[in-house]
Amino acid sequence: MKRLLTFFKWLLGIIGVLVLALALSIPLDWFINRKTVDTLTNTVISASQPVKAYVVMPDSSEKLPAVIMIHEFWGLKESLIGKAEALAEEGYVVVAPDTFRGQSANWVPTAITQVLSHKTEQINTDLDTVYAWLSQQPNVDPERIMVMGFCYGGGASLNYSLTNPELRATGIFYGSLVTDAAQLRALPGPVLGIFGEADASIPVDEVKAFEAALQQAGIEHRISLYPDQGHAFVKSIEEIRAGGAPAAAWQEFLAFTANTLKD
Repeated sequence: MKRLLTFFKWLLGIIGVLVLALALSIPLDWFINRKTVDTLTNTVISASQPVKAYVVMPDSSEKLPAVIMIHEFWGLKESLIGKAEALAEEGYVVVAPDTFRGQSANWVPTAITQVLSHKTEQINTDLDTVYAWLSQQPNVDPERIMVMGFCYGGGASLNYSLTNPELRATGIFYGSLVTDAAQLRALPGPVLGIFGEADASIPVDEVKAFEAALQQAGIEHRISLYPDQGHAFVKSIEEIRAGGAPAAAWQEFLAFTANTLKD
């Protein structure tokens, strides 16, 4: 019995150390990444709560379609900047806003904390600021603006589209879903959903339920499931250019944006 008590004390001590280490690792991760957002952004969109963003505006004498591109749960990262620049090369104004208000992470517990600590209402308020600014730019056609995102950003895009009837379309790369047809009827335009069949965080059954709800709601949509692909399989632009499923998914997205925003 004495040995058993000693073991449990030892075990509790180890657990306590691990919990403390985890708790300390989150602010440490934020401290390490404290300058990431400032380094990556090139624009501050002024409002009651300023929103920092990376903006790419191609040279054009005509008004261009525009895309609001929302980052993953890590926060704004170089991988998203690369995709924003690649999309801009196709003839779009692209805005990649920081929706975590300066926070960026390299480690999963920190990233999860970022998502949990930023409420949907706050995120939508910041996206309203971005949309209002973008629609007022002289080289942007305000009737051809869509929102899209990856991972957390995919879910944030869907949630925002449910509140902004002026958007042209919504793109979701493996983001959290709404499967209530009554809610989805508020979507302002077509939806593209790209998912991996092997994604444990967004099961195929949930994707199918989302697709069925869009159909029931009468929302134009295209939902694609990529075989053998897990979560976040469309990462950097370098991986996209290397071919395979990331390239196919990106090309599907480009076709959707062209059909939706340029036709």
